Amino acid sequence: MRESHKSAMFLIDDFCRFVFSGAVKLAFAITCLFVVSALAQNVDSSLCGPYPKNYKEIVWNWLQGMLLDADSAKIEWQGDPKPGDLGRNGEHIYGWLVEFRVNSRNRFGQYTGKQSHGALIRDNQVIKGTGFGYGN
Repeated sequence: MRESHKSAMFLIDDFCRFVFSGAVKLAFAITCLFVVSALAQNVDSSLCGPYPKNYKEIVWNWLQGMLLDADSAKIEWQGDPKPGDLGRNGEHIYGWLVEFRVNSRNRFGQYTGKQSHGALIRDNQVIKGTGFGYGN
């Protein structure tokens, strides 16, 4: 095979890997949003405690301890809090679920891209987070 054909095949291979990796990330983000939304449905708000009027401040303060560079974070809120249950295996954890997307810097100083997360608030504090891959 000639050299030009080999380099063209490498370019096509690299392009396919790039497209596949982007598609996988998009599918993961969409799946997270659907899972979090599904968990929040059909929950009686009386089980969730008082509505957190200052939910943005509550989540922002919580993110200070979750992100490496919280001051760089750009938050895109995905709506107002709604009643949610993030319990598993028959155990219930009720609260007000706030969905948001965060773009913040990693330890190399690069922005990570918007990533979907959620925070369950009860009694004006975050009691559970979703989408971080650790400590959930």
